[in-house]
Amino acid sequence: MDQPLVGILMGSDSDLPIMEEVASTLNQLQIAFEISICSAHRSPEKAAQYAKSAEERGIKVLIAGAGAAAHLAGALAAHTLLPVIGIPLSSSPLHGLDALLSTTQMPAGVPVATMALDRAGARNAAILAAQILALRDPRLAARLRGLKEKMAEEIDETDRQMKRKKGKGA
Repeated sequence: MDQPLVGILMGSDSDLPIMEEVASTLNQLQIAFEISICSAHRSPEKAAQYAKSAEERGIKVLIAGAGAAAHLAGALAAHTLLPVIGIPLSSSPLHGLDALLSTTQMPAGVPVATMALDRAGARNAAILAAQILALRDPRLAARLRGLKEKMAEEIDETDRQMKRKKGKGA
């Protein structure tokens, strides 16, 4: 897990609690990543330079989380051919609707895969990045299958427990 394959970016350190879900999921799948704060608005040159240099540094997928105007994913996508996954964060008075709309409304030719808001979106972003990487890595594909099997087993166990509590057996 030495060479980072995924770049995790966020617009502010206040986004870190949500973006740690991305890191946790990538760690679980044994995918190396790097993490950075760069704002599409407050440090646009840093964001552009990150996107421009990511591929030559071995990064294969970018994951960007941002709230409010949420331009980070689009700003990155404008400067790279790498897949960019956007996570809208509910950090504004509009509770994430603004971030969701900003992340989904990309012009033709500048694609950003948009996830759900917050923690679910962060976990899904990591899994989507893993699915992209697994296209060329059979060992990662096996770990990803294992994760999905574990999620299914957890649902089955929850179902059994609920039925026992309701007296309907397993």
